[in-house]
Amino acid sequence: MGRIIFDGVSHKATSTLGMFESEINRKREPISQIPQEVLEQFTKDDGCVSARTVLPWSEHCTECVWPTCYTTCDLYAPREDGKCRRFIDGMVRIDHPEGLNAYLLKIRFKQWGKLWTSGNTRPYSLKQARQLERKDQIMGVLIRNAPVPSGLKSQVINKQYARKKRWATAKPTDNSDLDDFLLECYNPQQETVSMTFTLRPQGQRSNLPYQQSLDIAPGFNRVRIPLRAITERVNITEPFTVELTPNEVIHGTTLYFGFMDFVKDSRSQRPSQHLCKCVVWDLDNTLWDGTLVEDQRDGLSLKPGVKAVISELDRRGILQSIASKNDHAEAMEVLKQFELDHYFLYPQISWSPKSRALKHIAQSLNIGLNTLLFIDDQPFERQEVRKHAPEVTVVDAAAYRELPDRPECQAPVTAESARRRLMYQEQQQRHAILEAFDGPYFDFLKECKINVFIRPMRPENLERVHELTQRTNQMNFSGNRYDHSRLRQLLKADHLDTYVIQCEDTFGNYGTVGFCVVDRRQPLLLDLMFSCRIQSKRVEHAVLAFLLGRYRKHDPKDFYATYRKTVRNAPSGKVFDDMGFEDLGEEDGVSRLRFKKDKDIPNDAIIDVTYSEDSSP
Repeated sequence: MGRIIFDGVSHKATSTLGMFESEINRKREPISQIPQEVLEQFTKDDGCVSARTVLPWSEHCTECVWPTCYTTCDLYAPREDGKCRRFIDGMVRIDHPEGLNAYLLKIRFKQWGKLWTSGNTRPYSLKQARQLERKDQIMGVLIRNAPVPSGLKSQVINKQYARKKRWATAKPTDNSDLDDFLLECYNPQQETVSMTFTLRPQGQRSNLPYQQSLDIAPGFNRVRIPLRAITERVNITEPFTVELTPNEVIHGTTLYFGFMDFVKDSRSQRPSQHLCKCVVWDLDNTLWDGTLVEDQRDGLSLKPGVKAVISELDRRGILQSIASKNDHAEAMEVLKQFELDHYFLYPQISWSPKSRALKHIAQSLNIGLNTLLFIDDQPFERQEVRKHAPEVTVVDAAAYRELPDRPECQAPVTAESARRRLMYQEQQQRHAILEAFDGPYFDFLKECKINVFIRPMRPENLERVHELTQRTNQMNFSGNRYDHSRLRQLLKADHLDTYVIQCEDTFGNYGTVGFCVVDRRQPLLLDLMFSCRIQSKRVEHAVLAFLLGRYRKHDPKDFYATYRKTVRNAPSGKVFDDMGFEDLGEEDGVSRLRFKKDKDIPNDAIIDVTYSEDSSP
């Protein structure tokens, strides 16, 4: 990265805090007042923010009735522009050129003081944000140093800040590229500082704000507030404000703030919310140019390059479907004409709302709504989905060429990912035969001749395990995500046993469907996760029965397991009850389970399990 110059000081050109009242901010303090371990925490998250807003933060008052309070309030302290100094020293800048932010803000609160900004969700690249903030800093220096009378300078400052707020809060074209509100804060006190995050709508029918209590513990804090939690309460496409308010302030309470902006997070360890499993396409003026109803088949043409995009997503194992308001039969004929129909699973082509179509697709594929990406050219349709299916990532059709470059579409490519669509098509065949099957469900499973093959993790199958851990949500009993380095550490741990689980039946090969980690010293099941493709097939029961038998064989002991229950994995978590585990209690959200050594191991004899030390299929 290059360097930029403000006030004669060189700074690393990196992602920064956001704009603040630079026109009236003269104070700088040395970075030495912050412990080194805290500075490392401010640096630690570097590289995960791929886009961000630029919010114009300022000091404000919870009891503000300006300008009357300037003459009636005992707490009024004039600043350079005549307004009230709500913080003891204002917003003090501490340069931190080597961190995630080029500077931190030190704030000593006094009674009724709060951080406040006009809000926006307009995303900027980090480079764009740096350029905007650089201009703001330069303008602030020029205004502060301008040789003009104080009264005139005050007018210039007010106009500049008003202009900055108008620019920064311009209505966004789309906010689907943002994930969270990110707050970084260092609390040097010995006590926790309680604050309230408030996002307040302005001029909207519903004036109910979104509020969340934040406990800023001693030391470094990084808080993420999911944008989708906010949008359930407030329409953020309309004007709003954001406030950070200490709930109980002792005069002089000091906090150091880093990031305070909405961000797009590109971290691979957050795939449960952001890794795309299925792209759902609109058709008219999205997949093709023209509308089927008006232009008929002969008047339609594929969007340039769209076929290559579809092929690349398919190669990565990202499923695809359709949500279009059209006649189903006619639209499918056009897709066949363009030789694209085979790419799309469970296409929803009708005159129903798009949000309803997306929910049906997610249910049919047995994946979460938060793993869908919906692309459409119509603002009305995109907003309808945001309102009624807010978990779905929504993208303007104008950006269809950029789909393979989006962070949530960076799925690892393996031999199995390239045939994922085929595996789902095989699953459709299973469902069709099951519906026609006349008999008990367990009998149907036995006729499917399901075979499970279990092998240890080795370097040669590590990539597939990584892909599985990044995609698994509904049947992940710990919620853990393993990056490549962590998986390599597991290989080196002598006391840990790893198990890679594959599955096949008469209809085809499911590929790698599960991963397990056991600490053999207790023994303790640390991690167990499965692909949703094998849900309700008793595979998880067969694997647990195998593990219980394996560790009981040579040295009978009670077998333990850990289980972090979530809304998503609760239905699948019933497998522990089915197998006879007893719950020993919960600590920090994690339940500890036990299977006693003298207890019979359930075995429904539906699935054949084969274990091999060889990692090859």
